[in-house]
Amino acid sequence: MTAHASFEHHRPDDLAAALGLLAELGTAARAIAGGTDLVPQLRAGKLVPDHLVSLNRITELAALTTTPEGGLRIGAGVRIASVAAHPAVQRHWPGLAHACTVMATTQVRHMGTIAGNLCNGSPCADTSGPLLAAEANLEIASIRGNRSVALDGFHRAAKDVDLSADELVIAIVLPPPPPRSGGSYLRISARSRVDMAAAGVAARLSLAADGTIDRPRLAISAVAPTPLRCPDAEALLQGQLPDESLLAGAASACMATARPIDDVRASAAWRRMVVGVLTRRALTGALAMARGGAS
Repeated sequence: MTAHASFEHHRPDDLAAALGLLAELGTAARAIAGGTDLVPQLRAGKLVPDHLVSLNRITELAALTTTPEGGLRIGAGVRIASVAAHPAVQRHWPGLAHACTVMATTQVRHMGTIAGNLCNGSPCADTSGPLLAAEANLEIASIRGNRSVALDGFHRAAKDVDLSADELVIAIVLPPPPPRSGGSYLRISARSRVDMAAAGVAARLSLAADGTIDRPRLAISAVAPTPLRCPDAEALLQGQLPDESLLAGAASACMATARPIDDVRASAAWRRMVVGVLTRRALTGALAMARGGAS
């Protein structure tokens, strides 16, 4: 373990104070909520900030609510375990609920936040796939004002996200699910369940009155420098009656979108093959939910 130099720990009581500190301190500061990604980087000496700005006293960031339109708003301070246990998430966003249940360890899920999982910029972030498939937007705030950013595009490169030093992601917002919809997220790790995913696939779709697929969304993680949507696979599925041949074609399209690498967790060839398998299974699960009225 690498020893870390001392830093000043700030504990603002409201969002305005936190944003003021980030504006004043700039790149010398880092925001911290759960710390499950940040603290290991501090211990390893990969990050050496002079200031940490805690978000844990800011009650307005700890709210998990449904919107008047039937969507979902997840505050930046909401713990992953709380998202997993929320009845609306379990019913209407089952892929996200599953991701929040199976990722990491029990301790991490009770400390970590969805916002932190995304802002860390890891291509392996388990929540990124289901949130991409759900077409999530991020609410971002600074003393300069607020902006809304689609999650699809927030990740610019590995460990590089569209967030300035004086900005905070204050919430993740999901639009209302369409009727007769279903979702699924599947991950696999070459070593153990609590290890980072070696590949992940999220699927979401709805069914039109004639049984054809509508608004299909597919996202892959841990198989490219950033989490990715799979537009070619989505276009292939749109308006079609589902059958095994169609799902196989979508799986092939997701495999073509993937840009995996060889590393200590898996080979590129294995990852690409697994993307195809997980895509077919995730689509099958999403279809079963849509047919059963799970959403």
